[in-house]
Amino acid sequence: MKIIAVIPCLNEAAFIGDVVAKAREHVDKVFVIDDGSVDRTGEVARHAGAHVIRHGKSRGAGAATRTGFLAALKEGADIVVTLDGDGQHDAAEIPVVVKPLLDGEADLAIGSRFVNPSTNMPPYRNLGINIITWLYNVGSKAKITDSQSCFRSHNRKLLEMIDIHRADFGFSIEVLVKARKNGLKIVEVPASCLYHGRSSSMNPITHGLGVAWSVVHLRAAVELCREKHVL
Repeated sequence: MKIIAVIPCLNEAAFIGDVVAKAREHVDKVFVIDDGSVDRTGEVARHAGAHVIRHGKSRGAGAATRTGFLAALKEGADIVVTLDGDGQHDAAEIPVVVKPLLDGEADLAIGSRFVNPSTNMPPYRNLGINIITWLYNVGSKAKITDSQSCFRSHNRKLLEMIDIHRADFGFSIEVLVKARKNGLKIVEVPASCLYHGRSSSMNPITHGLGVAWSVVHLRAAVELCREKHVL
């Protein structure tokens, strides 16, 4: 099966080279989506062996991921694995994240930071992720532990069925909500995550509230569609 890594990133020149080099050991091709970086992200990624697709200006993590998905599908990918470009995710764990799909056990596998906790996650991030994950889980029989991990593998069936509309980080929830709505199988596997001083430049409160609102909005939209279908 053809496995392609998609790495959306913005201003990650300091880390992207190592991420690409490690990812290439476990996949057939690496796509780096340079979302309007003003540093040497694209140049460094290309030198490390990635195929770089550049947005002229920053469109958001969701838009960059969508660009990567479309490129990977066009390339003939059977599985697409996503990971961050800032070195938080250990690309050496890609085989663990893709194994459930290779074994036919899932359509989407999440590298969860909470299955076997082994991260230096700041407490405020832990709290925010738990709240967002609870909003996703509540009322559902199939529950997960980490709705915000972007270290994931997706099979072609999912990619052809689901289109990302949210340009911001709400896309991470959008994919999960749509996957569950369409009856796709979601599993989690343990994954490590390393936080460092440059892990994120976003305000965690603003970011968390924005994603939390995305969960509420997306779940409400799904329920409305169900009601209309029933009527």
